[in-house]
Amino acid sequence: MDTKPAKPLREWPVQEAKARFSELVLEAERHGPQMITKRGVKAAVIVSAEEWERLTTPRKRNAIEVLMAPEARFDDLQIPDRKAYRGRRIPRL
Repeated sequence: MDTKPAKPLREWPVQEAKARFSELVLEAERHGPQMITKRGVKAAVIVSAEEWERLTTPRKRNAIEVLMAPEARFDDLQIPDRKAYRGRRIPRL
């Protein structure tokens, strides 16, 4: 888990972002996500390809993370129908 404090995003008005797009991309690569604003309202965020991969690639969680997670762990658990067990033969051992 990332423990670094979140650094405020640099804001770029859309006109400036269009005029200085190459610089915007370099800033995203070097210093992290860059906010694009449209008439002073947050509109989009530019991130580096590396950051995008990190954010969108699912990662495997370890057992502790799974057990401590607040969400349900067995949403896809299939519970067998009890009626299916009636009348079945008991296996000989």
